[in-house]
Amino acid sequence: MPEGHSVHRIARQFARNFVGKSIRLSSPQGRFVDGAAMLDGHIMTDARAVGKQMFLEFDNGLWLRVHLGLYGAWDFAGDIQAHGTDAAIKGRRRRTVRRGAGDVMQGLAGEDSLQSIGAPRLTRLRMAEDEKVSVEPDGFPPAPIGQVRVRLLADDVVADLRGPTACVVLDSQEVHVAMDRLGPDPMLDDSRAAEDRFVTVVRKKPTPIGRLLMDQLVVSGIGNVYRAELLFRARLNPYAPGKSLSDEQSRALWRDWAHLLKIGVSTGQMMTMDGLGDAAYGRALRRRADRHWVYKREGLPCRVCGTHIALEEMAARKLYWCPKCQA
Repeated sequence: MPEGHSVHRIARQFARNFVGKSIRLSSPQGRFVDGAAMLDGHIMTDARAVGKQMFLEFDNGLWLRVHLGLYGAWDFAGDIQAHGTDAAIKGRRRRTVRRGAGDVMQGLAGEDSLQSIGAPRLTRLRMAEDEKVSVEPDGFPPAPIGQVRVRLLADDVVADLRGPTACVVLDSQEVHVAMDRLGPDPMLDDSRAAEDRFVTVVRKKPTPIGRLLMDQLVVSGIGNVYRAELLFRARLNPYAPGKSLSDEQSRALWRDWAHLLKIGVSTGQMMTMDGLGDAAYGRALRRRADRHWVYKREGLPCRVCGTHIALEEMAARKLYWCPKCQA
């Protein structure tokens, strides 16, 4: 499932390529015809991410709320510009290139580099849990591929959404209600007030901290990967009740989440190991196996103590942790 950094990156692509333009909306799949008609032909005025949810505003006062869930993904095509740069991904006929979490091409230049969203000068960019680039046949707009729930088409760019958990039109009041229900997101607000909100909720709850971090009403954006890595970095037992954490421990979790989220938005990868040299950092960008402390490392020795990393189930999700370091 895409975690918070991915959704923020997607929102930035919309801000860069769609905001300020008149957008034609359609539902090639046929499951969002009425919703698309409500927004069709209007100018996109804003694109925001809050945790794992994205909100696109139009000039008629309506918003499109999208939650990708487990299977959702966006495909961008056309004259796509990387958010924060003036360099464009131009349509060219050439061999297909696939880049996923295992071998994504990443530079060290951060989010303003085309490499930060894949390889340069390729026409189709898929953004979900991973980011992949490939080449489409000549001609714009490209034909929809697969079950496209909604297509957003401007003169020079197109975005296709498939497989979302939620895709609905809301008015401004409904958007405020939806946003207010979500826990704080440090990419939107890293103030002391947001930190206090997180700490207060955590320290009241008897619920295990491993479950609280995945609760989007407690804190926005954390999924299975960041949950496992944050708890290991803090040396916290995932089964420890939230109310057993000290004020210092709770605040350290919030600040580390803000730190890792910014790295994720910048690089496009959930980089959770600090202090890597250039060579090790390059390997970590290319290979998931080299970028995490415990996630997907079940049965392998802990990088710190050598104990085998455990794989258990918590709230119907896989939990990775070190029974010794996090005792």
